[in-house]
Amino acid sequence: LSLVGLLVMPVYAESEPSLMRRDAYLMIWESISRPAFETASSYDDVLEGDRGYLEISYGKRRGILHKEMSQFRPDDPLTLKDALLWIYRTRNVRELPDMQEDNIPGMIREYPIVQMNRSLEEGVTRGELLSLMRTLDEMLREEEHEVSFYADDFHGRGTAFGETFNMHELTAAHRTLPHNTLVNVTNLDNGKSIVVRINDRGPYVHGRNMDLSKAAFEEVAPVGQGILRATFDRLGDIDHVDRCEKKTRLYQRRITRDIHFFRGVPHTWHREHQVVLQSTRPFVVLGITFPDGQYLRVQDFVLPEEKYRFQPAETGLHRFLIGDTLGRQREMRMEVTRCSLPGFS
Repeated sequence: LSLVGLLVMPVYAESEPSLMRRDAYLMIWESISRPAFETASSYDDVLEGDRGYLEISYGKRRGILHKEMSQFRPDDPLTLKDALLWIYRTRNVRELPDMQEDNIPGMIREYPIVQMNRSLEEGVTRGELLSLMRTLDEMLREEEHEVSFYADDFHGRGTAFGETFNMHELTAAHRTLPHNTLVNVTNLDNGKSIVVRINDRGPYVHGRNMDLSKAAFEEVAPVGQGILRATFDRLGDIDHVDRCEKKTRLYQRRITRDIHFFRGVPHTWHREHQVVLQSTRPFVVLGITFPDGQYLRVQDFVLPEEKYRFQPAETGLHRFLIGDTLGRQREMRMEVTRCSLPGFS
């Protein structure tokens, strides 16, 4: 990868103000299409109901943000130091213990998105933050990786995330990418690509960056080849990205003015996947109307620590009637289709 032109940051108008920390983190979080649904750990100055509460709380819990600090300072100017840490961490360029403040110079040398002589205490504008993210994402998309596969010896055994490994599914193991991340893997020798879901950790062989399931490897290369050179394009979390269309999935999140789903009812869905509904406040699934017009009365009250799960059995329009404990109701529509990708029935 040629670094010519990447080391020179764009010039912005002097009047462009520095970005505030809350705005910056939400921009970064939105760019990776990953859900935020845990609220057990937050900051004293970011309260439930505040803009970005879920995303910031999740970031603290997962170590993307500083876990040891009691305040986030959402309205303070963003510094280059925090911008770099948040961007490198959300892109999972290393394992988290190796992405601390002391590691910033090494990460810049590995992925030079700024000049080494920049002061880490400088402010960062919106335009510059976008440039930093886009530059790193492009570097990661062009980076070459050595990829192998695993099959019979691991088939039926548990993965690092508690799943049962099935060599016939389109999955992969990676050392740092989050569970359920979708990655488009392209074989550089023949241009063939396959979308896989991260469901395991590994490989732990020096120089090797991913283990594909046998089924995924077979889609892009002969199994007898054993190893291939590939590029990775991280698409996002499986709940946020349509695996077949390779684009961001849209959700209906708002039940009432004060009650919102973490993810929500998707506008479009595939029959092969389960819909999971959860909210910070109690809600009730009153009923579901199926594509053939049949109405199923559910009346299932769901508490904040619980999840409502629905597995589509047929394609077509599904209508969910959702309510709150005060009797207010809203209908949400979901069009279910079948995925034509390899590995789906």
